[in-house]
Amino acid sequence: MELIEKLNWRFATKAMNGQKVPQGKVDKILEAARLAPTSSGLQPFEIIVVTNPEVKEQIKPHAWNQPQITDCSHLLVFAAWDNYTEERINSMFDLTNEIRGFKNEGWENYRQMLLGTYPQRSAEENFTHAAKQAYISFGAAIIAAAFEEVDSTPMEGFSPEAVDEVLNLKEKGLKSVLLLPIGYRDASNDWLVNLTKVRKPKEAFITEMN
Repeated sequence: MELIEKLNWRFATKAMNGQKVPQGKVDKILEAARLAPTSSGLQPFEIIVVTNPEVKEQIKPHAWNQPQITDCSHLLVFAAWDNYTEERINSMFDLTNEIRGFKNEGWENYRQMLLGTYPQRSAEENFTHAAKQAYISFGAAIIAAAFEEVDSTPMEGFSPEAVDEVLNLKEKGLKSVLLLPIGYRDASNDWLVNLTKVRKPKEAFITEMN
C-alpha cells in the first residue's frame, strides 16, 4: 500500500521551490528509469540530466516558459535514438553477451532478425518506435520519484527541435521526446496541490474477462 499511497500523493507539480533533491534520491530515480523494460532490451534512448541554470534558462522559452524548467532541482530530458542502425543494435547484443559471459544461438538468431528488419525501415518509423520505449522509462522515473517523495512534472509541451539544438543532441544521433523536471513543490503557489486527484473509477477503467 505504501506505493499506492505515494502515487495518490503525487501530482503534476505546477510550482517548484528550487530546493535541491539529494543526489541519492536522484540516483534511485535514474536507476529506475535505466532498469525499465524496452523492446528487445535495446534501450534506444538516453537521459540528459540538466542542472546548469544557464542551460535551463535556454530551454525554458522552448517549453512554453513553464517555471518548473528553471525552478526544478534537476531537469531530465529523455532523448530517443534518431534511427536504428546495425552499429547500435550490435552494440546492445554484444553488451549482453559480454555481461552474461556466453553466446546463445537463439539470441544470435534474434540479432540477425532485427538486423534484417530495423535498419531497412525509415528513420521516422524507427524514431517513433524508439520514442515509445522512452515513454516506458519515463513512467518508471515518475513512479520512482513519487516513491522517493520527490515531485515531478511530466512534459510534452515543448519544442523538441529547439531543445535538441540547445543540448546538441543531433550530434549524438538523438531527439528529445519528453521532459521531466524533478524537485519539491511550492505548496503556497501551486493551484493543484490541494485538489482531489481525479481518475476514472475502477469499473470504468478495467475490464476483466474470466
